[in-house]
Amino acid sequence: MQHKALGRGLEALLKSSSAAAPSPTDSSVAKISVEKIRPNRYQPRVRFTPESLQELADSIQVHGLAQPLLVTPSAVPGEFELVAGERRLRASRMAGLVEVPCVVRTVTERERHELSLVENLQREDLNPIEEAESVRRLMGESGLTQEEVARRLGKSRSAVANKLRLLDLPQMLRNALIEDLISEGHARALLAVADKSWQEELGKRVVHEKLTVREVEALAGQAPAEKGAATPRPSKKKNPDLRHIEEELQRHLGRRVVINSRGKHKGWVRLDFYSIDDLDGLLQQLKAVKPAKAGVA
Repeated sequence: MQHKALGRGLEALLKSSSAAAPSPTDSSVAKISVEKIRPNRYQPRVRFTPESLQELADSIQVHGLAQPLLVTPSAVPGEFELVAGERRLRASRMAGLVEVPCVVRTVTERERHELSLVENLQREDLNPIEEAESVRRLMGESGLTQEEVARRLGKSRSAVANKLRLLDLPQMLRNALIEDLISEGHARALLAVADKSWQEELGKRVVHEKLTVREVEALAGQAPAEKGAATPRPSKKKNPDLRHIEEELQRHLGRRVVINSRGKHKGWVRLDFYSIDDLDGLLQQLKAVKPAKAGVA
């Protein structure tokens, strides 16, 4: 799945740089020794799969490095700091390259962080926890609000808020998310569990019993009354039409939705929110819904 929602790529961010307009040499490709390129201090990705790196290294040995790295001059004369292309740089070293093609640009500290984050997001290189930690770091070091970060990344504010909420998970569940043992949908459902012990127990059940997101949501509010109590099970099956509508609303709104019917024509709808910013984002989503015109099916 591609991150089409990002809207802004590396080139767009570079073009919007507040720095002075670059000279022609700033955008030219130059061969630079790999020994002269220092790691990116803002690299959001911390996990690199050895097998994936080896595959890329094998390809580079045969075809060369197809896409240049993006670097910026370092404080040390003659050296450079990587802005974008950590995986390609590592694979190039594994392939035995002495020099690699690079685009040299002068960027600010914040632009360097944004570019690193956007590049990884566009290539789906980050796991959800790495993405959340990088967004939080960008906000903390740059003094940006959730809304400002969302605008820079081409995401909705509620999407950014939901991503940051993943950092509220206990370490065990964060590790499970990193290892892809649970999905981000599972993680959001588990975040709705107030009892931390029951939250972790449900997380273990997701891994061992392969519970679906819907099953976790059904169990979320049913923590055992005391230790050793029987494990609760989901209540009776809901009307398929209501379940379908719930799922559609959850996909559209990016949050947990519960519909409870009372008779044939009554009931209530519950929409979860996770922060004041997220609630405001939900309000804007609902305001944007255009009412159907009279007489139109």
